[in-house]
Amino acid sequence: MADLRELYQQVILDHHKKPRNYRKLENGNRKAEGYNPLCGDRLTLYLKVENGIVTDVGFEGSGCAISTASASMMTDSLKGKTEAEIEALFHSFHDVVMGKIDPDPEKMGKLAVFAGVRDYPVRVKCATLAWHTLRAALQQSPETVATE
Repeated sequence: MADLRELYQQVILDHHKKPRNYRKLENGNRKAEGYNPLCGDRLTLYLKVENGIVTDVGFEGSGCAISTASASMMTDSLKGKTEAEIEALFHSFHDVVMGKIDPDPEKMGKLAVFAGVRDYPVRVKCATLAWHTLRAALQQSPETVATE
C-alpha cells in the first residue's frame, strides 16, 4: 500500500509540474469551462472531435496539484477514443475516485493512481473537475461546470 501511495504522489507531482496537452487548441470544435469553488481550480478544456472520435485535446487553467494532474492525465488518455469509450472511462474513473470500485489498470492505465483520492474525500472534486468539464464539452453545454 505504501508503494501505491508513493507512486500516486510521484505521478501527481510530475503531471502538476509538467502538464501534458497544456495549451489552447486553436482548431478545436468543442470547448467547456469548469470551476471548483472549494479549491479555486479553474479549467478550460478544448477538444477536436471528428466523426465521433477525439483527435486532439488541450486545456488551460490553474488549480491544485490534483486538479492539474487529473486534467493532464485525462487529456493524455482521450486521443483516438470514441465518445462512447470516453463515457465508459468517465464512469470508471468516477467510480474509482468515489471508492465504489477498485481500479482496473488494464482499462484505466495510469489513471488508476487516482484511486488514492478516495482516501481524501475533500479532494475528489479536484480530481473530477476536468472529467465533468469533458462531459460538458462533448455535450456542447454552454454552462460553466461547477463542482458545488
